[in-house]
Amino acid sequence: MCQSVRMADELVQYSVADGAATVTLDSPHNRNALSAQLRRELGAGLEKALGDDDVRVVVLDHTGPVFCAGMDLKEARGSGAGDQGVNEFPAILERIWTSPKPVVAKLAGPARAGGVGIVAAADIAVAVEDATFAFSEVRIGVVPALISVTVLPRLTARAAHELFLTGDTFDAARAAEIGLINAAVPAERLDTEVARYVRSLTLGGPTALAATKELLQGETSAGMSERFAALLETSARFFAGEEGQEGITAFAEKRKPNWVPAGQTS
Repeated sequence: MCQSVRMADELVQYSVADGAATVTLDSPHNRNALSAQLRRELGAGLEKALGDDDVRVVVLDHTGPVFCAGMDLKEARGSGAGDQGVNEFPAILERIWTSPKPVVAKLAGPARAGGVGIVAAADIAVAVEDATFAFSEVRIGVVPALISVTVLPRLTARAAHELFLTGDTFDAARAAEIGLINAAVPAERLDTEVARYVRSLTLGGPTALAATKELLQGETSAGMSERFAALLETSARFFAGEEGQEGITAFAEKRKPNWVPAGQTS
């Protein structure tokens, strides 16, 4: 039996079928950017799934060609440190990471910045082969501080240094190789592969799965709130600071920020 809730003005859709709750980012007009409304509704969708005893697994899905473009830069432009959306983001990442129910991320398209943080927070992530990823924060003068809490436990150290510092784009095969996702599959196999993982996860006892997640995460979950709190000021300060605002403005104006050497073409 499938229960689906859909409202035209909502940016996150929610449905339940066969023990799996699907929480769908549905803001394709801005590439599912993490606007204030989307963050609020995503948090509510997660809480709804985790509070439903009939839900055994949570699937994070999306509409449109992009899984999630990261923070909504239109909202970040001109905002002070206290008004930046990153202030609310740790609660979402922590809820996904510490969820007692397994969380599966399903990517039919790219993820950037905060969107990659969501992917890393999930227990299992499957992407189409032509999906791309990037820690694009440094390219706009901000720091991937908050997402580091969920991303760094997944990546090899060399890959983290390379990709965090360069902001370069990488493909799904590389993402699987370095531990960010579990599998990169052809587009026609995405639904089947996600369904396979969901079926496998529903075979486990709910309390056993929750305890096993705690076992796997070890000290990572125990100190997560403290790490988020320590990194939050850094993240918000860079978003609101002179360099971050220049980067965000340059992105909106489709030009290079003022720190890029004049002769640089890419």
